[in-house]
Amino acid sequence: MSMMMKRGCVRVSMSSALGNGKSGLGFLARRWISSQEHSRRKTFPALWGNGDYGRLGLGSVESQWRPFFCSAFDNQSLRDIACGGAHTLFLTETGRVYAAGLNDFGQLGISDDKTYTTEPLEVSGLPKEIIKISAGYHHSSAITVDGELYMWGKNSNGQLGLGKRAAKVVSAPSKVECLLGVTIKMAALGCEHSIAVTDKGEALSWGGGGSGRLGHGHESSILGFLRSTSEYTPRLIKKLEGVKVRSVAAGMLHSACIDENGSVFAFGETAVEKLGFGEAKNATTPSMISNLPFSEEVACGGYHTCVITSGGELYAWGSNENGCLGVGYLPFKYFIQNAELVDVFISAHKYLIFSLVDAFSYISCTDVTHLPERVQGPFLKYPVCKVSCGWKHTAAISEGNVYTWGWGGSHGTFSEDGHSSGGQLGQGNDVDYIEPTMVNFGKNVKALQISCGFNHTAAILEYI
Repeated sequence: MSMMMKRGCVRVSMSSALGNGKSGLGFLARRWISSQEHSRRKTFPALWGNGDYGRLGLGSVESQWRPFFCSAFDNQSLRDIACGGAHTLFLTETGRVYAAGLNDFGQLGISDDKTYTTEPLEVSGLPKEIIKISAGYHHSSAITVDGELYMWGKNSNGQLGLGKRAAKVVSAPSKVECLLGVTIKMAALGCEHSIAVTDKGEALSWGGGGSGRLGHGHESSILGFLRSTSEYTPRLIKKLEGVKVRSVAAGMLHSACIDENGSVFAFGETAVEKLGFGEAKNATTPSMISNLPFSEEVACGGYHTCVITSGGELYAWGSNENGCLGVGYLPFKYFIQNAELVDVFISAHKYLIFSLVDAFSYISCTDVTHLPERVQGPFLKYPVCKVSCGWKHTAAISEGNVYTWGWGGSHGTFSEDGHSSGGQLGQGNDVDYIEPTMVNFGKNVKALQISCGFNHTAAILEYI
């Protein structure tokens, strides 16, 4: 039986961030700390971006350009949060899972016959404590304390791993029975595929295999027709046998993983140059990404990939559409590195420069970086500890602060009421940012977790 959570939300306003307001996180921090100063530090969710179908869990379908604190979890602390295509999963410290947003394929896992919910409801049928969650475009997963994998939602290409005879839509969490005796350590869900790693470091993948995203080497036939690329149950990625995998990530059309030696492998997406293989012609099986230091964490977006190294450096590659790589205007890097030439050129041709800036702004934000490039800005001074990629936007945590960049959600114009359905960067607008920009949460707040959906974003915060 699903449980309705307490409704409500609190806007993180600029006035509260400056200490002048009474409804923002700064005020709440003082109130909660005074009443719970002797208890364990509380964690809570903040969400922002597209609010269609209630995916933000704030009790409405309104989009938010700045972070909103979700008061549905006033009496609980959160351990993790996962944003999918148009839904969000919440994991409490006690191991219970809640969901909000679109439920057209049963991706919320709730017993109620609802097409969507604007308030978090408890996921039905999870028999044990959950320690990890993941949200794909239309499907969801949870890992129990003893390593069992449960999945639910859309299953059109076998992405739930329940076998070829399973229903195309599974609205209740179902145990992946073929993994009996196998302990799952981590799972990542993409658009129509899933990938997981066992406690022994084995990488498994299943679901739609188009573009080679499963890593099983699916090729076209002699006549040019694709053989069936779907896998309906978890399958070992043969190319990674003998490699002990530590973590995995799934994007729209590609996947990636990191082994115990800090090496990054990627596979999928027909335009392989987007993945960082340089001259590679085939990405249907895992290929090691060169030119990267020892890596700790990887995240995959629509058509881009990010990696955090052991030293806290952030690298990105792939499509830079809308500036989602965070590396700025790629064509202008030469000029930036030759500042004296820029000064002379601007003095003599300032009107031409303005025209070039407009032109390069468009070109750079649809460009492709073939090899990993370091994301600089604030991350030159402070290390990055968490990163997440959405379709065309990215978010990272550094020194307890959240930074976002990429697609802001606007299609070039505002809606009639001045408020579009974007805002996933949390910057108070829906425009694109080409470099990491800090999200303002107010004082006394530290970010612990970050997750990007298709066009919404969520973070788990704690008061300090």
